[in-house]
Amino acid sequence: MKFSFKLLLWTMVLLAAALGLSGFYFVNYVFVTSLEREVGQALDENSILRFAFETAALNVPTKYGILQDSTVEEIAPNLERGGRDSGRLIRISDEERNALYASDGFAADNELLDQTDESTKTYRIIEWNGHYYVQTGVTVNTLDRELYLETMRDVSEVFRERAVGFSLYRRVTLLILFAGTVIMYLISSWLTKPIRLLTKATKRMAEGDYSYRAVQVSRDELGQLTRDYNVMANALEENIGKLEGEIQAREDFVAAFAHELKTPLTAIIGYADMLRSHKLDEEKSFLSANYIYTEGKRLEAMSFRLLDLIVTKRGEAEFQTVPARSVFSYLEEMFGNETERKIVCRYEDAGLWMEGNLIKTVLVNLIDNACKASEDGGLVEVEGSREEAGYRFSVRDYGVGIPAEEQHKVTRAFYMVDKSRARSKNGAGLGLALCAEILKLHGSVLEIESEAGRGSRIGFVLPGREEVCGEG
Repeated sequence: MKFSFKLLLWTMVLLAAALGLSGFYFVNYVFVTSLEREVGQALDENSILRFAFETAALNVPTKYGILQDSTVEEIAPNLERGGRDSGRLIRISDEERNALYASDGFAADNELLDQTDESTKTYRIIEWNGHYYVQTGVTVNTLDRELYLETMRDVSEVFRERAVGFSLYRRVTLLILFAGTVIMYLISSWLTKPIRLLTKATKRMAEGDYSYRAVQVSRDELGQLTRDYNVMANALEENIGKLEGEIQAREDFVAAFAHELKTPLTAIIGYADMLRSHKLDEEKSFLSANYIYTEGKRLEAMSFRLLDLIVTKRGEAEFQTVPARSVFSYLEEMFGNETERKIVCRYEDAGLWMEGNLIKTVLVNLIDNACKASEDGGLVEVEGSREEAGYRFSVRDYGVGIPAEEQHKVTRAFYMVDKSRARSKNGAGLGLALCAEILKLHGSVLEIESEAGRGSRIGFVLPGREEVCGEG
């Protein structure tokens, strides 16, 4: 059952119970009050009739000073006629509780009479022949006789008024319940509208429409729930976008890796098959072996850089303070025998908080890329300087450069601006991707300044120790 119907149902149940109980209490209260008034009037009338009877009995001549039964029969009709308009009926009984006079229609039994004595004035409510009466009883002491006077007062109107009251209240209750049902249906629909909108948004999201948002229609707790839901949906959409991006990146990575493996493996297999199945002269054998060796080295470099990339992404690094001069000494030793290009190092010494081997890997890759981008005899400048933000490294070449529209892509794995040039120099498109991951681990990023045909400057800033710790 829908929440709005539950709200409507329970509201109507409570309203019906409240109206029923309050109506019963109200009508019954009016009835009891009216009946008590009628009983009081009947008892007062009974007292008046007793006084009138005693007065009349004293004024009638008697024999031997004793009230005769015949005298009672003479007085009683006069008392009865005085109350015809009020529906009064009387009965007078002797000491033995035998009736001396009874009005026509006085059909009550002797139950009340048996309870009446000199010290008690009694009454009861009885039903007879479709009418309701208040029956009262009292003793009458006159002329040495003790008689019993009973009256019956018709109070059927009070009971009819109660029945009419209940009937009218039932109709009013049904009318109120009907109107209340319509009104509460509208109210419950309005109150639960945010829930319906949230349900719709949830279904749309379950169907894959992550951009759909719930409409906020109130500023209460349900409105707050809608806002929180939309915030959650935004975060979910963002995370799903990131996951999809990562999945796409992995797929691209695998596709590029497979493609990069295919080229050298095809060359290796082809030349190896040629050496195996053909008898070649010395020159052709050397060229074939050289191709196999070159492509093998390329595969080796690719595997090492992939391994470094995986290790770096796992964050497996131990930081320590390393002098800048030791880093540049390593670079000078490694590239000191480079004859095809001129490599110049300029630096300021300082203590650097870093993982030494990883930063050396970054610089080696940058210098290697600069050499590949430069013509034979081209100049490559490696600089190191202290700045307020940390220590800056930069590698400058005057080679082919990188087009502006390609610069944001160069840190992707296996991406190469000029694939034929890169492969001819055993490039695999992993160097800058590896550099970016290592610098991310150090709280830094690659800064690329390049112009096609005029060379490139690629560098980064190593932050101080506190800043690196803060990043971690």
